[in-house]
Amino acid sequence: MAKPGKAEKWAARTARLSAALRQNLKKRRQQAKQRQLARHGAAHDETAAPEHALTAPGPDFRRNRDGN
Repeated sequence: MAKPGKAEKWAARTARLSAALRQNLKKRRQQAKQRQLARHGAAHDETAAPEHALTAPGPDFRRNRDGN
């Protein structure tokens, strides 16, 4: 049997990478869906901290901090 040429090697590589990218995209979408469900589940949980308590305010770099 003859060795595959460059075109066949590139075609096989492209197919392999395409399949890997599809699998990765599926995995990332599933992770995002699980994070979204966890966020909404925690938001409706009575024992969860309010969302504004979880984020600390950043530094204020405005020139006029009083709004003037």
